[in-house]
Amino acid sequence: MKTIHDPVHGGIKVDGMFLDLLDRHEMQRLRGVKQLGMANMVFPGANHTRFEHCLGAYHLAGEMAESIGLSKEDSMAVRTAGLLHDICHAPYSHTLETIMEEVTGQDHMELARNLILGKIKTCRDRDKDLFGGEAPMSEIIEAAGVDPVQVCDLIAYPETTARESDLLSFEGGKDEYFRSKDYIHQIIHGPVDCDQMDYLLRDAHYTGVVLGHFDIDRILAKLRVANDRICIGKGGAPAAEGLMVSRSLMYTSVYFHPTVRIINRMITKAVLESGLDLKDMYLWDDSDLAHLLYSCGGVSSKLMRLLYNRMFYRQAVLVPNEEMDNDLALHLSKYSSAHERTILEKEIADKAGIDVSEVCIEMPPESSFQSTLKIGKTDVSIVSDDGKIRSITKTSSIAKALQARDSFGWSLVIACPDGHREAVAKAASKLWGI
Repeated sequence: MKTIHDPVHGGIKVDGMFLDLLDRHEMQRLRGVKQLGMANMVFPGANHTRFEHCLGAYHLAGEMAESIGLSKEDSMAVRTAGLLHDICHAPYSHTLETIMEEVTGQDHMELARNLILGKIKTCRDRDKDLFGGEAPMSEIIEAAGVDPVQVCDLIAYPETTARESDLLSFEGGKDEYFRSKDYIHQIIHGPVDCDQMDYLLRDAHYTGVVLGHFDIDRILAKLRVANDRICIGKGGAPAAEGLMVSRSLMYTSVYFHPTVRIINRMITKAVLESGLDLKDMYLWDDSDLAHLLYSCGGVSSKLMRLLYNRMFYRQAVLVPNEEMDNDLALHLSKYSSAHERTILEKEIADKAGIDVSEVCIEMPPESSFQSTLKIGKTDVSIVSDDGKIRSITKTSSIAKALQARDSFGWSLVIACPDGHREAVAKAASKLWGI
């Protein structure tokens, strides 16, 4: 056993199969993938990586498994899923996720399934001499007595669960079946999961944004399983409120910070202009992609050089949600993909008399422009001492208010080089009445 010292969770114990997986080259790549992409240009301390986050998710998955009394077999599976859940994240993390999906036809979770099972390439061509003969990670997992398919199912989390496979027929009675154990999935993807709790605490720690802190010890102590789902005991409701507040405020302050989103769009434009073959992007780290983009020359190289010298584009237009015209919102929502947004950028660039590479447009990810972040996966279930389950939004005015809270604060950001801001603002006014 080894104890790894983590600044967020303290000593994290790793042994056996988990040590073997941790040392695999697929996991080591994540040391070169920053958790928040290039958000460190806004938050200088945000240099933490997907590797650290995966280690933290592994740790919290184990803590949650112990809290609800999972069997050793299920605990091993869910800890493995926590460790490997981000193993195929693209360079710069979420920034290029949609592009990777377009190129590969899979999101990073489905890619993780295929990587673990050895159905796709597991290393870069340059590293075949080092890792070309290695067996897939599934063999390490299976040798430890864990079902690799179960681990992959926990990571990919199918939208529909085939509960029929869990049903057994008996004669009479309401409990004619065994539970589907969906609560195990919820440790990885759920209202209170190891992924979310780690990234909120970790991102708050490294960005210095204290809004991300919440009482994780209380949440872990009050975890319960009821009606096949993860719940929190009534005494943990205030801590659950804290988790929900933390998530909402971190989205406003960090994840949807306008400048962070501008930086993300500049990276995206550099990739779109590069002409690179991106089918193996899930095997690259940040430095691999940066080097390739520098080598492309032209727009791609210039954008990356600007970014790494902190000369990113500045806001020319920012439209708050309350000022977004419905007709304009409907028009803009038709251009929500990374490629389609270039059409809007060209409209502005042509009107302003500048090159399209000098205009970045960022919008909320929801095409409807209903930018209120729905409470969604943080709609926590609270279970009372008598076993009654209610949504926290039914009992907490704080939770209910979060459903209506605007976590973006804006519906449109247009950015460009500092010297063109006035021209771009005038172009947006003439074209779209902004």
